[in-house]
Amino acid sequence: MAEKKESLLGGFKAFLMRGNVIDLAVAVVIGAAFTNIVNSVVKGIINPVVGAFGTKDLEGYSSCLKAPCRVVDGEMQGIQIQWGLVLSAVLSFLITAAVVYFLMVLPMAKILAKRAAHEKAKEGVQETLEVSELEVLKEIRDHLVAQRAPSVNNTGVTSKAAGGTGAHSTS
Repeated sequence: MAEKKESLLGGFKAFLMRGNVIDLAVAVVIGAAFTNIVNSVVKGIINPVVGAFGTKDLEGYSSCLKAPCRVVDGEMQGIQIQWGLVLSAVLSFLITAAVVYFLMVLPMAKILAKRAAHEKAKEGVQETLEVSELEVLKEIRDHLVAQRAPSVNNTGVTSKAAGGTGAHSTS
Protein backbone atom coordinates (compact mmCIF):
# COMPACT_ATOMS: atom_id res chain seq x y z
CA MET A 1 0.00 0.00 0.00
CA ALA A 2 2.96 2.31 0.62
CA GLU A 3 4.05 1.82 -3.01
CA LYS A 4 0.62 2.90 -4.25
CA LYS A 5 0.79 6.09 -2.13
CA GLU A 6 4.23 6.90 -3.48
CA SER A 7 3.10 6.35 -7.05
CA LEU A 8 0.03 8.53 -6.51
CA LEU A 9 2.10 11.26 -4.89
CA GLY A 10 4.80 10.84 -7.54
CA GLY A 11 2.22 11.14 -10.30
CA PHE A 12 0.70 14.20 -8.67
CA LYS A 13 4.13 15.77 -8.28
CA ALA A 14 4.93 15.03 -11.95
CA PHE A 15 1.60 16.61 -12.94
CA LEU A 16 2.34 19.76 -10.95
CA MET A 17 5.89 20.04 -12.23
CA ARG A 18 4.91 19.87 -15.91
CA GLY A 19 5.72 23.15 -17.60
CA ASN A 20 2.27 23.86 -19.00
CA VAL A 21 0.56 23.57 -15.59
CA ILE A 22 2.90 26.13 -14.06
CA ASP A 23 2.56 28.39 -17.11
CA LEU A 24 -1.21 28.19 -16.81
CA ALA A 25 -1.11 29.05 -13.10
CA VAL A 26 1.10 32.07 -13.80
CA ALA A 27 -1.24 33.17 -16.59
CA VAL A 28 -4.27 32.99 -14.28
CA VAL A 29 -2.56 35.05 -11.56
CA ILE A 30 -1.30 37.67 -14.03
CA GLY A 31 -4.71 37.72 -15.72
CA ALA A 32 -6.47 38.37 -12.42
CA ALA A 33 -4.09 41.22 -11.58
CA PHE A 34 -4.51 42.66 -15.07
CA THR A 35 -8.31 42.43 -14.79
CA ASN A 36 -8.17 44.45 -11.56
CA ILE A 37 -6.15 47.15 -13.32
CA VAL A 38 -8.57 47.32 -16.25
CA ASN A 39 -11.62 47.37 -13.97
CA SER A 40 -10.07 50.23 -11.99
CA VAL A 41 -9.42 52.20 -15.18
CA VAL A 42 -12.99 51.65 -16.37
CA LYS A 43 -14.56 52.51 -13.01
CA GLY A 44 -12.22 55.38 -12.18
CA ILE A 45 -11.83 57.08 -15.57
CA ILE A 46 -14.12 55.80 -18.31
CA ASN A 47 -17.36 55.52 -16.34
CA PRO A 48 -17.12 59.09 -15.00
CA VAL A 49 -16.24 60.43 -18.46
CA VAL A 50 -19.20 58.61 -20.05
CA GLY A 51 -21.35 59.68 -17.11
CA ALA A 52 -20.31 63.29 -17.67
CA PHE A 53 -22.41 63.31 -20.82
CA GLY A 54 -25.42 62.36 -18.69
CA THR A 55 -26.30 63.18 -15.14
CA LYS A 56 -24.44 60.47 -13.19
CA ASP A 57 -21.76 57.78 -13.23
CA LEU A 58 -22.20 55.08 -15.89
CA GLU A 59 -22.86 52.36 -13.31
CA GLY A 60 -25.65 54.43 -11.84
CA TYR A 61 -27.80 54.29 -14.97
CA SER A 62 -30.83 52.08 -14.64
CA SER A 63 -34.38 51.76 -15.80
CA CYS A 64 -37.46 50.76 -13.90
CA LEU A 65 -39.31 47.76 -15.26
CA LYS A 66 -42.09 47.91 -12.70
CA ALA A 67 -42.77 51.23 -11.04
CA PRO A 68 -42.07 52.75 -8.61
CA CYS A 69 -38.29 52.23 -8.41
CA ARG A 70 -37.23 53.73 -5.12
CA VAL A 71 -35.60 52.64 -1.93
CA VAL A 72 -37.95 52.44 1.04
CA ASP A 73 -36.50 51.41 4.42
CA GLY A 74 -33.34 50.06 2.71
CA GLU A 75 -35.33 47.88 0.30
CA MET A 76 -35.85 48.48 -3.42
CA GLN A 77 -39.44 48.92 -4.42
CA GLY A 78 -40.22 47.96 -8.04
CA ILE A 79 -38.04 46.06 -10.51
CA GLN A 80 -34.91 47.90 -11.55
CA ILE A 81 -32.74 47.00 -14.57
CA GLN A 82 -29.19 48.27 -14.05
CA TRP A 83 -28.04 48.55 -17.64
CA GLY A 84 -25.19 50.88 -16.63
CA LEU A 85 -23.48 47.99 -14.81
CA VAL A 86 -23.79 45.82 -17.92
CA LEU A 87 -22.40 48.58 -20.14
CA SER A 88 -19.51 49.08 -17.71
CA ALA A 89 -18.73 45.34 -17.79
CA VAL A 90 -18.85 45.33 -21.60
CA LEU A 91 -16.42 48.27 -21.70
CA SER A 92 -14.11 46.45 -19.28
CA PHE A 93 -14.19 43.37 -21.49
CA LEU A 94 -13.52 45.33 -24.68
CA ILE A 95 -10.60 47.19 -23.14
CA THR A 96 -9.12 43.98 -21.74
CA ALA A 97 -9.54 42.21 -25.09
CA ALA A 98 -7.97 45.13 -26.99
CA VAL A 99 -4.97 45.31 -24.67
CA VAL A 100 -4.43 41.55 -24.78
CA TYR A 101 -4.72 41.52 -28.58
CA PHE A 102 -2.56 44.55 -29.35
CA LEU A 103 0.08 44.06 -26.65
CA MET A 104 0.30 40.26 -26.52
CA VAL A 105 -1.36 38.37 -29.39
CA LEU A 106 -0.33 40.59 -32.30
CA PRO A 107 3.35 40.90 -31.33
CA MET A 108 3.55 37.15 -30.62
CA ALA A 109 1.98 36.39 -34.02
CA LYS A 110 4.61 38.59 -35.69
CA ILE A 111 7.40 36.86 -33.80
CA LEU A 112 6.07 33.42 -34.73
CA ALA A 113 5.69 34.47 -38.39
CA LYS A 114 9.30 35.69 -38.46
CA ARG A 115 10.45 32.45 -36.84
CA ALA A 116 8.48 30.38 -39.37
CA ALA A 117 9.95 32.38 -42.27
CA HIS A 118 13.44 31.90 -40.83
CA GLU A 119 12.85 28.15 -40.47
CA LYS A 120 11.50 27.96 -44.02
CA ALA A 121 14.55 29.81 -45.35
CA LYS A 122 16.77 27.50 -43.32
CA GLU A 123 15.03 24.48 -44.87
CA GLY A 124 15.60 25.96 -48.34
CA VAL A 125 19.31 26.28 -47.62
CA GLN A 126 19.38 22.72 -46.30
CA GLU A 127 17.64 21.45 -49.46
CA THR A 128 20.17 23.34 -51.60
CA LEU A 129 23.01 21.79 -49.65
CA GLU A 130 21.46 18.34 -50.05
CA VAL A 131 21.04 18.89 -53.81
CA SER A 132 24.66 20.08 -54.06
CA GLU A 133 25.84 17.02 -52.16
CA LEU A 134 23.77 14.83 -54.45
CA GLU A 135 25.32 16.42 -57.52
CA VAL A 136 28.83 15.90 -56.13
CA LEU A 137 28.03 12.26 -55.36
CA LYS A 138 26.70 11.77 -58.91
CA GLU A 139 29.90 13.25 -60.34
CA ILE A 140 32.01 10.91 -58.19
CA ARG A 141 29.91 7.95 -59.31
CA ASP A 142 30.24 8.91 -62.97
CA HIS A 143 34.00 9.33 -62.57
CA LEU A 144 34.32 5.92 -60.90
CA VAL A 145 32.21 4.30 -63.63
CA ALA A 146 34.40 5.94 -66.27
CA GLN A 147 37.54 4.57 -64.58
CA ARG A 148 36.08 1.05 -64.48
CA ALA A 149 34.96 1.05 -68.08
CA PRO A 150 37.29 -0.84 -70.47
CA SER A 151 39.75 1.52 -72.06
CA VAL A 152 40.25 1.21 -75.83
CA ASN A 153 43.85 1.55 -77.12
CA ASN A 154 44.95 2.98 -80.51
CA THR A 155 44.66 -0.35 -82.34
CA GLY A 156 41.02 -0.78 -81.45
CA VAL A 157 41.74 -3.70 -79.11
CA THR A 158 40.30 -3.63 -75.66
CA SER A 159 42.94 -3.96 -73.00
CA LYS A 160 42.67 -6.93 -70.64
CA ALA A 161 44.32 -4.91 -67.90
CA ALA A 162 41.37 -2.57 -67.93
CA GLY A 163 38.98 -5.46 -67.58
CA GLY A 164 38.24 -6.05 -71.27
CA THR A 165 37.85 -9.39 -73.01
CA GLY A 166 40.42 -8.88 -75.76
CA ALA A 167 37.89 -8.65 -78.56
CA HIS A 168 38.15 -6.13 -81.37
CA SER A 169 35.84 -3.20 -81.29
CA THR A 170 33.45 -2.80 -84.17
CA SER A 171 33.63 0.94 -84.42
